[in-house]
Amino acid sequence: MVAVGTMSEQLRIVLVDDENLVRAGLRMILESDPRIVVVGECADGRAAVSMAASLAPDVLLMDIRMPVMDGLEASEEILRHAPEQKILILTTFNTDEMVLRALKAGASGFLLKDTPPAELMEAINQVAAGKTMLSEAVTRQLIAAAGPGQGIPRSSAARQRLGVLTDRERQIAVAMARGYSNQEIAARLFISLATVKTHIGRVLEKLGMENRVQVALCVFESESG
Repeated sequence: MVAVGTMSEQLRIVLVDDENLVRAGLRMILESDPRIVVVGECADGRAAVSMAASLAPDVLLMDIRMPVMDGLEASEEILRHAPEQKILILTTFNTDEMVLRALKAGASGFLLKDTPPAELMEAINQVAAGKTMLSEAVTRQLIAAAGPGQGIPRSSAARQRLGVLTDRERQIAVAMARGYSNQEIAARLFISLATVKTHIGRVLEKLGMENRVQVALCVFESESG
């Protein structure tokens, strides 16, 4: 696991939530660690799009339900122009469909708003390091809420879908689902970083997916039946 402390500079965070108290609480939690700095905050998705472009933060901590433009629309627009941007969704999980839609937008992870501070800090660390962060509670609720045709395959369908992968590609998919970075996958499988990137590209192409979160959910579902 890559720790924030191994980085030479502070992690730069933007907070996006329409509740002032929530933003204040998050800022207090995050800035209790001197290795993290909140470089901006805003109360709606439209402002988040502008702030992401002007500040280029390491991670945007994004709410879903907001005025002017919701967090999903904002995430879609931000990632359309800057696909490398890391976005961590922080939600009360009111609407399953909205979170499912965020998967397609390319969000790096999902947390519930009642996540303990230590877990929140760890999630930001993981996402900034290029890993996928899927709260187990959120993942299980996503799968439970997703019926046939809603975008998340059931266990048998997921296993069948993963069946198109070679043994090595399946190892890569499982490692992606476990949240390992490309460097960690390379070390664990004793292959080069370039080879890992090639395999990841093939996994995404064969599964018809766009990001690690979608692969992680497919692997998770294939193991749940």
